[in-house]
Amino acid sequence: MMKKSVRRGVSKGQWLEAGLEFLARGSVSAISVEGLAKHLKIAKSGFYWHFKNRDELLRDLLAYWSHEITEVVTVNKEFLAMEPRIRLQKTAEMLHDFRLTQYEMAIRQWALVDKEAAKIVRKANRMRMNYLLLALSELGIEGEEAEMRAMTFLCYMTWEPHTFQEVTRKKRRSMIAARVRMLTTV
Repeated sequence: MMKKSVRRGVSKGQWLEAGLEFLARGSVSAISVEGLAKHLKIAKSGFYWHFKNRDELLRDLLAYWSHEITEVVTVNKEFLAMEPRIRLQKTAEMLHDFRLTQYEMAIRQWALVDKEAAKIVRKANRMRMNYLLLALSELGIEGEEAEMRAMTFLCYMTWEPHTFQEVTRKKRRSMIAARVRMLTTV
């Protein structure tokens, strides 16, 4: 009889990444300890090294998404030191190159039915908008005009890969500079 191979040493981050993948493939109800353990090829008991229960996993999943997708960009000192147009271009390139918007639809769907998820999404939106408004302000774009441009940038970067799936990644990447120029020209 062959012994089933079980992987050891799965990090908390790996559990959270797997949780995001499950969320993106279905909904929050698709996330189960058993399913994640099977996906990670680890015993279910490994989950409890990192989380008390599924509810803690879900709370940590929201915090992880907010940090990894929003905070690592919006408080990045290297980015904040860049000239505003370059900052926005580098931000867009990073979002594209690392596919950082791949979980947006699933997270926002979750936020429609869960108050805690909605609270985290609103916080991420504020952080993103403040980041964009700062860059636009540095370029002399203020008020409602800046708000409209920031919203356009945010919506485009968030939804474009989901809305226009037929566009190649190469073409999408090549359009970034033109998009930033269009949204930042005074």
